Amino acid sequence: MFYKVELKDHIRVPPNLFNLPLEEAVVKRIKTKYSGFISKDLGIVVDVSRVKEIGEGIIIPGDGAAYYDILFELLTYKPEMQEIVVGKIKDIAEFGAFINIGPIDGMIHISQTMDDFVSFSKDKTLSGKETKRSLKVNDICRSRIIAVSFKDVLNPKLGLTMRQPGLGRLDWIKEDAEEKVPKKEEKEGKEKEHKEKKEGKK
Repeated sequence: MFYKVELKDHIRVPPNLFNLPLEEAVVKRIKTKYSGFISKDLGIVVDVSRVKEIGEGIIIPGDGAAYYDILFELLTYKPEMQEIVVGKIKDIAEFGAFINIGPIDGMIHISQTMDDFVSFSKDKTLSGKETKRSLKVNDICRSRIIAVSFKDVLNPKLGLTMRQPGLGRLDWIKEDAEEKVPKKEEKEGKEKEHKEKKEGKK
């Protein structure tokens, strides 16, 4: 899930940025400090959303830089359990597929790629035995987050599944939805049959 998080921090602006408008210089320094920052509480910092307040600058003797108390907003992504995400297959291995969902990659174990017996081929394709469906690099898929680990904060792990209805490669989902909608002729036939039965009872 994407969030806007409000933070307050003491930001150092070095002399080489004094030629820029203050807000622009401050944004540059916040981006330098927070870009790519990952924590269990914040998630992954994507960008600086906006600077809300800049306090009075202080110069520390012997440093030359200006320090400001800044109130600002960050755009962050924090993966949530059971969240539905859409992403692109980045790589495929014998044990499953890696999918990029924007700020982070997730892993779909081979057993969770589809509701079928799945096999891996050397051309980096996962294929279903009965459905004949296949997954390859660059396929766009919808999946659900079933595991989140921040044990290694610099490299958080996401476990995903595509076995449930409404998940999988986008064209599979479309095919499944079309199969569930009765064809116009079938619907009209059933309505006619029902009408005839009703009239026969009269």
